[in-house]
Amino acid sequence: MEQGQVGSLQAVTWETAPQTKEETLELLKRSPGLYRSYRALNDSWKEQFLDFCQGKRSLPLTYDPFFKYLFDPELHRERLSRFISSLLGFQVRILRVLPGEDRLIEGESYLIMDLLAEAEDGSLYNVEVQKQAYAFPAERISCYSADLVMRQYMRAKREKEGRFSYRDIKKVYVIVLYENSSAAFRRCPGAYLHYGKTVFDTGLELELLQEFCLAALDVYRKIPYAEREKSEQNAWLSLLTTESLSDAEELIRDYPWLEEIYREIAMLRRKPEEVLGMWSDALRILDENTMKLYVEELEEKLQKALEEKEQERIRGQEKLQKALEENEKSQEQLRQMAKEKDAQIAALEKKLRELSEG
Repeated sequence: MEQGQVGSLQAVTWETAPQTKEETLELLKRSPGLYRSYRALNDSWKEQFLDFCQGKRSLPLTYDPFFKYLFDPELHRERLSRFISSLLGFQVRILRVLPGEDRLIEGESYLIMDLLAEAEDGSLYNVEVQKQAYAFPAERISCYSADLVMRQYMRAKREKEGRFSYRDIKKVYVIVLYENSSAAFRRCPGAYLHYGKTVFDTGLELELLQEFCLAALDVYRKIPYAEREKSEQNAWLSLLTTESLSDAEELIRDYPWLEEIYREIAMLRRKPEEVLGMWSDALRILDENTMKLYVEELEEKLQKALEEKEQERIRGQEKLQKALEENEKSQEQLRQMAKEKDAQIAALEKKLRELSEG
């Protein structure tokens, strides 16, 4: 794209419904409910919201409400297909979105997923956006993948009835985008995409149903833009990790098709109530996750304290048992010594009697 075109794009995309900070606040104050929602944000989020309204930055697309707006399968099925295809390296055509929460057993609710879609071939794709890697550990990934397989199994059993075959179950993919990765990821320096599936140490080739793609966005951010190979995958990842105006303009120069997305985002400046609702939802989810993590950390600390107390009790019992055993051993030694002494005394008394009688 030519530089002149970028200039016109900036005028159209980033200055739709131009507003200063004061004008934005005045608009919010006209609606008491809207202004209360704004006041409920923390200072950092207030600043980000006002910057967006003034056209200074894009939306934080790695937050759940904004991510779902960008890749809404009902509105942007082709967009979601392209994004998933770029990550996995093969063509995926999303057919429909599925409920993120399912009930497979009466009265029991299974995992709630961020974004769950079904492709034309019947395979399932769960895309999760996580702020912290420790909130979505390996155990949780395994449970989400197992849940997808069970959904497929139950659906196939229901639809096929007596004609069910395990071959009716299609592959499932769990894709997790981490805003902040954990220490495990840092042990793979420079690697920001990690693909996984079950393999056998003998080389046995069996295509099992579960596959995984984990993306460490914080690792990706550290790669200078100029060093990133030009590809659709890099376009999407750069879009997700870019908020500044100058970076967005550079992205559009290299990937003109992103202009439509940025225009769509900019048009939301005309709907501050909708954007504020997204921000409020993002903050609520963040607070809920933070509280959940806080509770989990407290439970973990309590469990650790209980385990340490139990270990201390066991060590105390072991020390007491050892002391009792040592005391018993000492008592036995004393008894043996006393018996030997009694034997010596008896021998001496016998000799004395013999001497006196002789």
